[in-house]
Amino acid sequence: MTERLRVGTRSSPLATAQTGLVVRALARRWPRVDFETVTMTTDGDRRTGALEALDFTDRIDRALEEGAIDLAVHSTKDLPGRPARAVTVAAYPRRADPRDCLLLDRPGSFGRLPAGTRLGSSSVRRRAQLARWRPDVEVVPIRGNVGTRIAKIGAGGISGVVLAAAGLHRLGLGARITEYLPLSRVLPAPGQGALAVCVRSSDRALARRVRAIDHAPTRAAVTAERSLLAALGGDCDLPLGALGVVRGGRLRLRAALLSLDGQERRELRAEGDPARAERIGRRAGTELGRGSPAWSGRR
Repeated sequence: MTERLRVGTRSSPLATAQTGLVVRALARRWPRVDFETVTMTTDGDRRTGALEALDFTDRIDRALEEGAIDLAVHSTKDLPGRPARAVTVAAYPRRADPRDCLLLDRPGSFGRLPAGTRLGSSSVRRRAQLARWRPDVEVVPIRGNVGTRIAKIGAGGISGVVLAAAGLHRLGLGARITEYLPLSRVLPAPGQGALAVCVRSSDRALARRVRAIDHAPTRAAVTAERSLLAALGGDCDLPLGALGVVRGGRLRLRAALLSLDGQERRELRAEGDPARAERIGRRAGTELGRGSPAWSGRR
């Protein structure tokens, strides 16, 4: 009898493309398993106002907890700072390019945009870092999936948009990228470019099987970034950039926390054994968050 596994995901084109990558990776290891992709519309797909990570993951994780699906695939940067206890990340596949990128209506670069140029981005992190780099460029909030945001270029006075490079490449839209933004100026969101494959915490047998597609350096880097985020008590609403990289057997973590207007910025670097990624991230987050609770503009 053929085994069947149901894989839950958001219904957006990017989410289904990412889930396809995971399903194909699993199918190469389990050729006799029949994978069914189950798409769902989340609160984050419906709402137009302020969003939290749970808006993108809660419905899918509830379906996982209740047994309606067997696996869930999330963008790691959409995971809440403190995940549900009944759900565990069984695998972080190899991370894609974590950088942000710029799409313009003409050739150019962010550093040479005319003063007063209007760009679109819904991320407070991107807006804060770009405002620090070029306070004379206006970054305005936009919503919608990747295709919707790209369609806004050239409309309403918006000359371009800022998006995650990984998502564009997964959608086959890499040719639309005008410029990759340098990490020295714009650090990505914790977990950006990485996918999280989740199972029920009680399903240890399935977790062991899914671990076959886990990429240890990605897991260490993402664990440090997410531990840093949790130590700050944050979610996707923080103007926080963080990136961990494992090289030469060492985990190197860099993070920056900004005021909402980008005028104030704290940066921190940490390094250590990848096996202690959670501890490294937690300590870094505690250090970065010291000072006024109003630092990030959240209160």
